[in-house]
Amino acid sequence: MAMVYILMVNANMFARPGINLFGDDGETVTAIWNVFGAHDPAAFGSASSAAYGAIYIATALSAIIGTMLMSLLARLPMAQASGMGLNAFFVYTICLGFGLSYANALVLVLIDGVVFILLTVTGLRKVLFNAIPKVVRVAIPAGIGLFIAFIGLQNVGLVVDDGATLVKLASFNLLPESMGGSATYGSVMPLIVTILGLIAIAVMSKKGVKGAVLWSILGSAGLYWIFMAIGYGYGDAACKGVIDSFSFSNPIDAFKNWGTMSVGKVFSEGFDFSAYTAVNGGGSLTLVIITSALAFCMVDMFDTMGTLYGACARGNMLKEDGSIPNMNKAMLCDAVATTTGAVCGTSTVTTFVESSSGIAAGARTGFSSLIVAACFAVAMFMSPIAEMIPSAATSVALIYVGVLMMNCVREIEWTDVAEAVPAFLTISMMSFTYNISFGIGLGIISWLLIRLFIDLINVCSKNKADTVPEKAEKINVVTVVIAVLFVLMFFLTH
Repeated sequence: MAMVYILMVNANMFARPGINLFGDDGETVTAIWNVFGAHDPAAFGSASSAAYGAIYIATALSAIIGTMLMSLLARLPMAQASGMGLNAFFVYTICLGFGLSYANALVLVLIDGVVFILLTVTGLRKVLFNAIPKVVRVAIPAGIGLFIAFIGLQNVGLVVDDGATLVKLASFNLLPESMGGSATYGSVMPLIVTILGLIAIAVMSKKGVKGAVLWSILGSAGLYWIFMAIGYGYGDAACKGVIDSFSFSNPIDAFKNWGTMSVGKVFSEGFDFSAYTAVNGGGSLTLVIITSALAFCMVDMFDTMGTLYGACARGNMLKEDGSIPNMNKAMLCDAVATTTGAVCGTSTVTTFVESSSGIAAGARTGFSSLIVAACFAVAMFMSPIAEMIPSAATSVALIYVGVLMMNCVREIEWTDVAEAVPAFLTISMMSFTYNISFGIGLGIISWLLIRLFIDLINVCSKNKADTVPEKAEKINVVTVVIAVLFVLMFFLTH
């Protein structure tokens, strides 16, 4: 329930009018018209509806496969689905920005998955993770916690966009508009539901109630619809819009659309880049493929690594040496799921930070992942039911888990600026940039530069009193390579 929103969010991102990657005839088309050409979104209404169903099923199937692999192979309580951030990069940068088609972009996702399979089989992914400085690894759980709490606050609308300050608290002012009021019953009630749900989950957890997260989600969902019904009776426009727009459709149509519009498009159409080269040339295509594949690989790898470490740390599941249990198998699950996702027709599949909500409720084995996969299988046939769990309810879990994951900050030596700065950048940039890997990248780069400059100054001054203590973590060659890759990613792809 904490992550089922991805089915609706992913489908909306790929298919809503105006950002539609599909044509009226059901065939994939280049998305250049979205950027440069005037168009009437209504003309793509039927295709958007069909595309929504296609991506909904593709997202669900890839989530089922990836999560079942986590359950049966890695035996970890982790769930997988199309990653937030990576799906936006797929749609807004690769398709709408660079002008590649939906099928072309799937090729890049396929490359990402194949490369990760090779890195995992050879053991290089574990080497890369172990090369992350310790202070950055310690800060990762807190950064992820702040990030998913921020997602929850945004999903429900407690934190909204503001042109001047970028973010602000949503308005609760219910006074008439003539008296300066800017909120309505329909806009405020979901916010109150989330706040009450968060308080309820804290009280239940404090009193040791099992499944507090689940009960809070269900209770918040019920309260939400009660409030919406009351508002509907009083004629609130927002409440009427929510209830009137809700309808039950035939879920089988989604499978039909998936079969004709998504599955296998990476092979049947993906390797045909003629539409792009006709406008931009072959040289530009080569650069786009290299830089985009690098971005996909870096984001996917460190999103997964960061999530695995953060979730396992929160559940006290790390080994005695601080490593992730069954790490290579977990990474292989992620790589295979990404490759399968490309074939199904969706963006990069990665381990979801929302897995922490299950761990917070007591999950410690792959059995919980098996249940999650089964729930996704049910959700494929019950998309209208899944949509009845509002963001006001699921956001409660995200915010609460974010609170739980902040406890690791006490392990950071904040009085040592050489540790404090990389830790702060790791934590803050995950939410400020809306990307887990960006926080990890900036944390690694800052740690490396600080350590290099301190060593250089000490060598030049020959001041033995200021040398780095022997217990301080040494610079690793692999760490330098990772930092360079992140620098290249920032300068060439972002």
